[in-house]
Amino acid sequence: VFGAEYAMRVWMDPTKLASYSLMPSDVQSAIEAQNVQVSAGKIGALPSSNAQQLTATVRAQSRLQTPDQFKAIIVKSQADGSVVRLSDVARVEMGSEDYTATANLNGHPAAGIAVMMAPGANALDTATLVKSKIAEFQRQMPQGYDIAYPKDSTEFIKISVEDVIQTLFEAIILVVCVMYLFLQNFRATLIPAVAVPVVLLGTFGVLALFGYSINTLTLFAMVLAIGLLVDDAIVVVENVERIMRDEGLPAREATEKSMGEISGALVAIALVLSAVFLPMAFFGGSTGVIYRQFSVTIISAMMLSVV
Repeated sequence: VFGAEYAMRVWMDPTKLASYSLMPSDVQSAIEAQNVQVSAGKIGALPSSNAQQLTATVRAQSRLQTPDQFKAIIVKSQADGSVVRLSDVARVEMGSEDYTATANLNGHPAAGIAVMMAPGANALDTATLVKSKIAEFQRQMPQGYDIAYPKDSTEFIKISVEDVIQTLFEAIILVVCVMYLFLQNFRATLIPAVAVPVVLLGTFGVLALFGYSINTLTLFAMVLAIGLLVDDAIVVVENVERIMRDEGLPAREATEKSMGEISGALVAIALVLSAVFLPMAFFGGSTGVIYRQFSVTIISAMMLSVV
């Protein structure tokens, strides 16, 4: 919390103190003696019953709460019977406990609060919950008070995620267009195109299983994986088309024969590609935490593309 606590400020006048033969320490002693925080007793003090689980100390509120009450503090009694009160030698007002640090927003006094996330927390979910709770508090605040968020890092996160999602869809469209351009067959293009969203959905499931969220890093890994995961589907489709053309077999039998021929190669391709990214999952420190999600995403996509 960057705002300061309220406190009673006492501004002593040296000239008036001298006229009454007083020192600042005399004023301090008078305030301490007449504004004492006392204990009002205890709840559950000894002797206690066996069912009692705690003992609580009760403190009474200070006797003096307002500037007028502090002004009435007696600092000195004169020989003629008159008294010197705090208002005679000082100016009393409610102010800040500490003026060494202040919080301002657009030139206006403010009370700042910084919210730090716990390790592993989701930034977007945390921001949503915090803003929801603050909105509840705002309804109970006096009129004239407003809530502002001068620095919200989640806005940058949202923009980054939206940009990566847009790139993801653009990559899918480009991959489909390139496949059709070179295969020159709509049916042969359709099968790998369908494999892309199916594999991505399966990858989301794997991420949920590992407890990973959909963030900029995992989405970027999916963008890179799109061009790799269609390779298996293209190889299968081309081999099935070749068997159907050369041997005249129906689609079902051609597919079974094709998978018998190239299943080993497909598994080997997935293992080789996964082996490239697998070491990243074992990095230590903060680097490992970051790249582990990247590695798991790509490897999951590769393995699911074989299935």
